Amino acid sequence: MARPPRFDTAQLLDAAVQLAAESGPSGVTMSAVAAAAGAPSGSLYHRFAGRSALLAEVWLRTVEGFQAGYFEALESSDDPRAGGRAAARHIVAWSRTHPAEAALLLYGAQEFGRDDWSDEHLLRAEEGNMRVRAALAALAGALGLHGREGFDRVTLAAVDLPLSLVRRHLRGGTPLPPHAEDLAERCTDALLAAD
Repeated sequence: MARPPRFDTAQLLDAAVQLAAESGPSGVTMSAVAAAAGAPSGSLYHRFAGRSALLAEVWLRTVEGFQAGYFEALESSDDPRAGGRAAARHIVAWSRTHPAEAALLLYGAQEFGRDDWSDEHLLRAEEGNMRVRAALAALAGALGLHGREGFDRVTLAAVDLPLSLVRRHLRGGTPLPPHAEDLAERCTDALLAAD
């Protein structure tokens, strides 16, 4: 009987997330992740075809983990404004409880080598992006906000504003203040209010 692997994929990706949070995407190399996880390099090459695959998995796992809670928040109420407020709160609350992942997401997919990702990784990324766009378009429609301006308003309210609050503190190296979720929620609600 084969013995179970000593290092699972989640452990290796956790180490990669921490490296990315501390040193940016350039710090995520096969050897650095192996060293951080205390694993032999072969453990990484057994799970990832190369650095491009590792970077893609680090990015996608982080984004998909964030998005799962975001969609849940958006759909948490029959009242679309309440869903928008919950989504704004989620961005801040998730960033507070997942600081390394939030720091990683300050970078973009391009900085995680998107141009070299496999077709499978690119498809996963595009499916996630399409789901976000569809959810925001549905929110705009439910609020009676139409066209490009309506979509932009909802995106600003339920994505850009809460992210800017998080980004300012993460980049400044300061903790999110205790009132950050409330502030994000109030700003989102004001933008989503009927004209």
